Amino acid sequence: MKASKFSDAQKAFILKQGADGLPVADICRKAGISQAIYFNWKRKYEGLQPPEMRRLKQLEDENAKLKKIVADLSLDREMLQDLVRRKL
Repeated sequence: MKASKFSDAQKAFILKQGADGLPVADICRKAGISQAIYFNWKRKYEGLQPPEMRRLKQLEDENAKLKKIVADLSLDREMLQDLVRRKL
């Protein structure tokens, strides 16, 4: 996945402008983003401060690593069970 060219503080500033009542189309044009990106950020980060955004990203990364570990272990378990079934 491509890394964002916007920092957490920039994302928070863009979302704050929307909360202050500026039209979304104007905000997106000035920031150089699509409205879809704006609304994705809004859904994900609305009400969060930049430190909280960083913590959320860290937790998402950690969760992805843990899911990968669980998937690998589940596959290993299935392979071992299949091996045991074949020998019996």
